[in-house]
Amino acid sequence: MSSQDHIAEHPAHANPYTAADVLAILRENRWLAGDPTPEQAAWAERAAQLLGHYAEASEGLADLLRLVFAYDAAQILQTADAHTALSRYAARDVVRHLALLLLDPAPFTSDRFKEIVTHLKEKLEVRSRDLFHPIRLSLAGRTGEGELDRVILLLDEAAALPFAVPVKSVRTRILEFCSALD
Repeated sequence: MSSQDHIAEHPAHANPYTAADVLAILRENRWLAGDPTPEQAAWAERAAQLLGHYAEASEGLADLLRLVFAYDAAQILQTADAHTALSRYAARDVVRHLALLLLDPAPFTSDRFKEIVTHLKEKLEVRSRDLFHPIRLSLAGRTGEGELDRVILLLDEAAALPFAVPVKSVRTRILEFCSALD
């Protein structure tokens, strides 16, 4: 499977969630104070589109959204998930090279994500979980499947918006992760 296929894949079931569902979760968790701005509403629509296919229930959607709003690299690195992922072949190299690529302040879009994945595959000759688990761990806070790639795609947009809880951009996250790693 190519990186483009990996990032573009969608599960077969229909998406039952809308921006209103995302906004309700944001309010419930106190990530949104007051009425949403038009930009926050647009972000909520995008979040519903990207994540809704992966949530069986609203709790699942809330869990995925939590990854956007709560990130603590030191805590992440204490998990068994982190120890397992970082003990795999080339995991730390993936994180280091990812950090260098993310120093560029260009917006983290789907196209940029694909370019980074392609670059890491070619440069480090790693594939599959050896590549994606360190990326997902360092940026989303846990390893897992494609739903975490969609969480990652929401980060920079959310970081630019005035949520009640500041969202850390992909650049901020990778710098924090690397600082906590050493």
